[in-house]
Amino acid sequence: MTSDLPVLAAENGGDPGVAGILLWVALPYVAVAVFVLGHIWRYRYDKFGWTTRSSQLYERRLLRIGSPLFHFGILVVALGHVGGLLIPDTWTRAAGVTEGMYHVVAVVLGTIAGVCTLAGLAILIYRRRTVGPVFSATTRNDKLMYAVLALTIVLGLSATVVANIVGGGYDYRETVSPWFRSIFYLRPDPDLMTGVPVLFQLHAVSALVLFGIWPFTRLVHMLTAPIGYLTRPYIVYRSRDEELGMHRPRRGWERAT
Repeated sequence: MTSDLPVLAAENGGDPGVAGILLWVALPYVAVAVFVLGHIWRYRYDKFGWTTRSSQLYERRLLRIGSPLFHFGILVVALGHVGGLLIPDTWTRAAGVTEGMYHVVAVVLGTIAGVCTLAGLAILIYRRRTVGPVFSATTRNDKLMYAVLALTIVLGLSATVVANIVGGGYDYRETVSPWFRSIFYLRPDPDLMTGVPVLFQLHAVSALVLFGIWPFTRLVHMLTAPIGYLTRPYIVYRSRDEELGMHRPRRGWERAT
């Protein structure tokens, strides 16, 4: 697939230059280092701050709409990125998935998931801005996180729509995906990003910035699973009343002695 979308640098195979080295080699490693070390630091020195700081008690109507839209949408988006960036196209072709099939599924599901994610995030931001107690509990880190997260989602959705629906199509698995994998192979290849359309480049940069600030925001809760909840002991409630009433208490609610 080809595309006439604008790019930030020369065509593929050209010299990425100093800016290309900074964006596609230095920035990714800085983001990965801050992401890993930041979480270690946060867990060691701020365990009690490792939370979403839930605001459910303040307002529930908007939360019931925005939260599922955002969380289910972002889950599909994340799975799509894992499949598109980490799995080589040779693997999908070997599994019998043609490029056309992959392209249709990726564009349709990606667009739907992106719209749901953006709509859910918009509702959550509106709720946080208009509900007094929720706004009072919003920190500067929250505001920065919401801004970078919204920018990343908007750029990603715009890149998908402009390149594959409005434009003639763009196969990022021939450029962006190999570059992304080369970072983890410790053989970064910035040349792969020199001819990538500008929206894809901006989306990649904003995602790296998001990963850089991730450990210092409420997003840390996404890396936590409440496994201990399954094995923790029951909470014992004791009544102050001498008489428990005429009805026999339910199992598990017997009076403790």
